[in-house]
Amino acid sequence: MNITITGKEIKATDAIKEYIEKKAERLVKYFGDEIDANVTIKTEGSEQVAQMDVKIGTDRFRAVTAHKDLYASIDKDIDILEGQIRKMKTKKDKQNMTESIRGKEELRQEEEKEIEGEILKTLYYDIKPLTPEDAKLKLEEKPQDRFLTFINIETGKVNVIYKMKDNKNYGLVEPEA
Repeated sequence: MNITITGKEIKATDAIKEYIEKKAERLVKYFGDEIDANVTIKTEGSEQVAQMDVKIGTDRFRAVTAHKDLYASIDKDIDILEGQIRKMKTKKDKQNMTESIRGKEELRQEEEKEIEGEILKTLYYDIKPLTPEDAKLKLEEKPQDRFLTFINIETGKVNVIYKMKDNKNYGLVEPEA
């Protein structure tokens, strides 16, 4: 960590420098030692002002506070910077996670393309003799199902009834021969 401390109208004593360096260690836990900080302390009227500009990689953060006690002003600046850094780090972590999930999804889609045209799943169930109207009612009972295969009582042939894309109407597949 690189810290430059400047005093304007106030002397940056060794005690103040040590205090700033000690408090700035709280920021190291987020990004390690790749932090550059410029700290300016000054007096404005009866208040002590601490301004901290922090650069971490390409990201910049700033906190400026004024208080009657310089140490309280430094503490407040560190709290503000820590909040800003934590927020940015959380945002970047979420972004990375989203990109990772997106990458996994693309990989899964590529794998699906590779096995395109193959039968991936087989369902077995009993085919019951029904009228097309009864088959429609049975399909309505199961909203998750898109189709139902049944033996048409009227023709004795295997039929398929399916829900149309509008989810209101139905189609019937009936063999000719």
